[in-house]
Amino acid sequence: LLEYVASGRPFLGICMGLQALLDHSDEGGGQDCLGLLPGQVRHFGFQNLKVPHMGWNQVDWVREHRLTEGIPSGTYFYFVHSFYPAPEDSELAVGETTYGLTFPSVLARDNVVATQFHPEKSGEVGLRLYANFAAWVREA
Repeated sequence: LLEYVASGRPFLGICMGLQALLDHSDEGGGQDCLGLLPGQVRHFGFQNLKVPHMGWNQVDWVREHRLTEGIPSGTYFYFVHSFYPAPEDSELAVGETTYGLTFPSVLARDNVVATQFHPEKSGEVGLRLYANFAAWVREA
């Protein structure tokens, strides 16, 4: 995986695939991750939130990215997760979602992009996101 990302080809991580890209996760008592994006993975265990965060929630775009072309800010995507990304650099965020707190639900840097939500469970809008990614791959 590290070799693939280093090749410069587009890479898409989904849910745990986003979390694995960061430096460290609180999951399982604390685990080192791949360290491709600086930051931590934190547990939602606060504010009496229902965990896992499961169901439809909005994603608000905070910057442009080719993955999100043609998808309006505020679109609903499907989530299933108990942990959320906390990157060190806020500039990595492409989209944000609020569930007890506002967290980045789409991260991107260079050829790496990742979503905390599940495009494959998000209907037509998820298909659009995949089509955008496929177009990027074809151009690479």
